[in-house]
Amino acid sequence: MPLTLSRLCQGIAPSLTLAIDARAKEMKEKGEDVIGFGAGEPDFDTPLHIREAAAYALEHGKTRYTPVGGTLELRRAICDKFKSDNGLTYAPKQIIASNGAKHSLFNAFQAILNPGDEVLIPTPWWVSYPELVRMAGGVPVPVPTTEADGFVATAQMLAPHITPRTKALVLNSPNNPNGSVWSREQLADIAALAIERGFYVISDEIYEKLIYDGQRHVSIASLGKEIKEQTVVINGVSKAYAMTGWRIGYAAGPTAIIDAMMNYQSHATSNPNSVAQYAAIAALQGDQAPLHKMLATLDERRKALAAALNCRLPKGAFYVMLNIGGALGKRHNGHVINGSMDFAAALLDAKKVAAVPGIAFEAEGYMRLSYTLPMEKQQEGVRRIAEFMAELE
Repeated sequence: MPLTLSRLCQGIAPSLTLAIDARAKEMKEKGEDVIGFGAGEPDFDTPLHIREAAAYALEHGKTRYTPVGGTLELRRAICDKFKSDNGLTYAPKQIIASNGAKHSLFNAFQAILNPGDEVLIPTPWWVSYPELVRMAGGVPVPVPTTEADGFVATAQMLAPHITPRTKALVLNSPNNPNGSVWSREQLADIAALAIERGFYVISDEIYEKLIYDGQRHVSIASLGKEIKEQTVVINGVSKAYAMTGWRIGYAAGPTAIIDAMMNYQSHATSNPNSVAQYAAIAALQGDQAPLHKMLATLDERRKALAAALNCRLPKGAFYVMLNIGGALGKRHNGHVINGSMDFAAALLDAKKVAAVPGIAFEAEGYMRLSYTLPMEKQQEGVRRIAEFMAELE
């Protein structure tokens, strides 16, 4: 038998967001003055009380295996969070903690998908959604939205893409990469559609607490008993608490699905990091002042970046989508800008500014920029982008 790689593994595309970030970091290590708008992580330190909880766990021997889905204490803390923040009642057996929200998504797709099952994913989409679906044997079905729509896929836009093979919808509000937020009314229409046509909703709410302009996050699972029974809610501590490297995500949903995810995880990874679990409890139950301080800073940067780039003001998360349609077909230093990949490469080479090409999100003609840089760095990055645009021929 030929010694080859699996067809499944060969069919999975690498993450362009991580690739851009890795190249930017490599350039920085060589001493180059790179400004990176690529990474999807806050630039704040993990709050002190969370770090202290981890240190306490280390000093008191909390370093052994835990239950596969996380300690009972953590799962109870997650239940309390859902009750207080979202009006959702779950029992600890309906909660699983995993190695980051991405791992929770992976487990969820493995639990519900059979080969050929279709999953609706509004575009622009986060780069990992279609690959996670493919890794479970499913078929990602893009549902295009436009900037004129606010990048929000409504029930009316989703309906034509439903087929007898439709198994689930991925809903990400607030959204990566465009910062859009679905309203209660829009979510209610989608819930009614899911109930009528019989498909699951995988609701990725990792940016739940990063929301602006007085808006309130609404979890689709909170809109009634029926939709709750068809929804797996994904969340974690990475974004809101500046804990991206701690790798604690979690999911809540119907007992049968969570049991399946638990069984899968028991063989794939076992429990998530024990010390990080205790840190996550402190994040969920402790002082929320650092979160509010971070949110105020992100809000200031959001407004400044959107105004400076003359692009749509996002309502959540920490990303803007820069429309580069006017740059396409032009040249920079003799190189033609035929698409967002060309734009990203030329911008990084010429001006040492890293941003993620829109093609990674099924959004050709756009770039995604994260406002997770100190204001002075952000302003310098904007200056370089403006300089780059002015040099286009």
